[in-house]
Amino acid sequence: MNSVIPIQSSNKALGPNIQHERGQREVFCGLTGIIWLHRKIQDAFFLVVGSRTCAHLIQSAAGVMIFAEPRFGTAIIDDRDLSGIADANEELDKVVNQLLRRRKDIKTLFLVGSCPSEVIKLDLARAAQRLNKEFNPHVKVLNYSGSGIETTFTQGEDACLSSIIESLPPAHLNEVANENKKKLLIVGTLADVIEDQMQRIFKDMGLTGVEFFPGRNSQKMPVIDSNTVYLLAQPFLADTAKRIEDRGATRLAAPFPLGVEGTSAWFEAAAGAFEISKEVLEKALAAPRQRALTAIARHKTVLENKKIFFFPDSQLEIPLARFLSRELGMKLTEVGVPYVHRQHLEQELKLLPTDTLIMEGQHVEQQLDRCEQANPDLVVCGLGLANPLEAKGYTTKWSIELVFTPIQGFDQAGDLAELFSRPLFRKEKIAA
Repeated sequence: MNSVIPIQSSNKALGPNIQHERGQREVFCGLTGIIWLHRKIQDAFFLVVGSRTCAHLIQSAAGVMIFAEPRFGTAIIDDRDLSGIADANEELDKVVNQLLRRRKDIKTLFLVGSCPSEVIKLDLARAAQRLNKEFNPHVKVLNYSGSGIETTFTQGEDACLSSIIESLPPAHLNEVANENKKKLLIVGTLADVIEDQMQRIFKDMGLTGVEFFPGRNSQKMPVIDSNTVYLLAQPFLADTAKRIEDRGATRLAAPFPLGVEGTSAWFEAAAGAFEISKEVLEKALAAPRQRALTAIARHKTVLENKKIFFFPDSQLEIPLARFLSRELGMKLTEVGVPYVHRQHLEQELKLLPTDTLIMEGQHVEQQLDRCEQANPDLVVCGLGLANPLEAKGYTTKWSIELVFTPIQGFDQAGDLAELFSRPLFRKEKIAA
């Protein structure tokens, strides 16, 4: 059945009701996460075990030129592998040996599963164990799935980070563990410039020793134990959060650091956990918050009272909807999201207008019909829907751009607003 089934929330304080639908989906696979992961973890290499189509997808998304030395590649599964003429494990071992002989800078190698590797039942977990015995301690070999069969778009990052947490030794075996000191961990891939900005604010708050996961160096991993409290920087890290909490850590409930309001509340959650006074917090946030307010003000004139429709893609949709609605005055016609983690998004849901339609999952044909009926001024969607919608006269914003672009924190609030105002401004200029 393709009917829309309402899901009643057990807590009315969460805000708007969430409805659910199933059907044909239009989403990227989790391989796309390699694009921002390889930029962050600077001594790691991501080896996709997949087809030429996988290679074209990653290289096109990254925009890497043929003479570059990226930190990702593809071990091509060809007809000999698919037919069983060649031993896929032997072929993979050859590729890994060639790669590690050539690239001495690699300290962590990720074997990334794809649809083709899943179809031929290639056990990359066992391959990673085998190769890890051969190359550790010089190179750690891990694996995760980016297959479109198992993951969507941003879930690739979740699977990657989860595999790293799983590989960490127990905290009591780590020599740098400090048993009695509470420590803050920021979880989610952030651009280096954002990490630096946040570290400055934490320092102004009096918080030192704040760690970010993943870091820039795969050899330097956080100690996670019962003294760890963590803030999520991304809303799509359900498995990673579970593995962190399995080690005794506690999540700080907060909106996500998008826009002025979300970023302020995010830092306030950290301040509350470490008993930092309101005066100290206000002094640390005042200047960057004012810069952010100034930066987004000029975009509000373009976006205020404009209608926006979200197709599900990145799982950033709910925090983005909150930012656009509350800080820029946009009207939310529908907020589509692949999956709603109600605990992680509880603070966000409370801030949305109570009449917001949130659609979890997707039946793309029905959603296209609702989009046409709503007639929004701006549609946020994946690349596969953008061109057909543009051909029908709609103005679109690619959801993938919202993940590839640094958008978290105070100093990026203006850039985030501009991502939505630019398409409308361009349309006005063309029409003039």
